[in-house]
Amino acid sequence: MIGPDRPFCIIGERINPTGRKAFAEALRAGDLSEVVEDVHAQAAMGAHVLDVNMGVPLADEAELLSRAVALVQEHTDLPLCIDSSVVEALEAGLAAYEGKALVNSVTCEDDRLARVLPLVKEHGAAVICLANDERGIPQTAADRLDICARLVEVVHGQWEIPLDDMVVDPLAMTVGADPQAVLTTLETIESIRAAFGLNMTLGASNVSFGLPGRHALNAAFLVLASKAGLTSAIMDARTAQTVDACRAADLLLGRDEWGAGWIAAYRQRQQVSA
Repeated sequence: MIGPDRPFCIIGERINPTGRKAFAEALRAGDLSEVVEDVHAQAAMGAHVLDVNMGVPLADEAELLSRAVALVQEHTDLPLCIDSSVVEALEAGLAAYEGKALVNSVTCEDDRLARVLPLVKEHGAAVICLANDERGIPQTAADRLDICARLVEVVHGQWEIPLDDMVVDPLAMTVGADPQAVLTTLETIESIRAAFGLNMTLGASNVSFGLPGRHALNAAFLVLASKAGLTSAIMDARTAQTVDACRAADLLLGRDEWGAGWIAAYRQRQQVSA
C-alpha cells in the first residue's frame, strides 16, 4: 500500500474528534453514526487508508476505539491506521481489527517503545515512528536523522520488525511560526530516503496552521514533499485541492504510468458529482 515505487498513499484523517466539538459530544454519548459518514466521504474521494482516532476526554477510549474499528470495517475494506496515545486503546483497537493495521504512533522514547512495540510485533502491524524523543522535536534535519537511526536500531534491530513496516514521521511544523520549518522537513525527508529508504508520513496540515488559504499551502507542500521522498500523508482526504495535488505529483513524477490513476480518479469524481 505504501512504497516509493507506488502512488502516494493518502491516509484520511477525518475520523478524529480533535477540533470537532459536536462529534466529540456524540462519541462521549456512545453515538458513532457520524463515523460512517466520514468513512463514505473519504472513500468517495479515493483515500487509501483511514486513520481512526477516538481520543475523547472523559470517555472510555479503548472501548470507543474497539467499537469504531469494528464499525468502520463493516462499511469499507480500506486498511486502517489505529491512532491513539493511550496504549490500552491501541491494544483494544488492534484486537478488534481484522487485517494488517498501521499503528499511530511511537516516539523514540524508551518507555513508549517498550509499551507499543510488543503490540506491533504481536499483531504483525506496521508502525509510524516519530523523529522526536524525550528532548522534544529536533530543530535540524541532522538531529532528526540521528533519531531515525536510533529508531531503526530499536524497532528493526532489537524488535525485528521489518523495515517495510516502519513508517517514519519526519515532522512537519507550521511555516507561520518558523519560515524555515518546511525546508527543514524537506531536508529531513531527503536525508531519510538517502540513508534508509524508509517509507514516511506526516500530518500534512501542520505546515499551514494559523495561516489563511491553508488548502493551497498544503497542496503545494505535498507536491514538494512527494518529490523529496515522502510516500504518504495523514491529510484531509475530502479536500479536492490537496488530493488532486498528490495524484498530479504521481503522474508528473512517473509513478502513475500513462496517467491511469489520474484518469480513474477524474472519472470517479464525475460519478460522485452526478
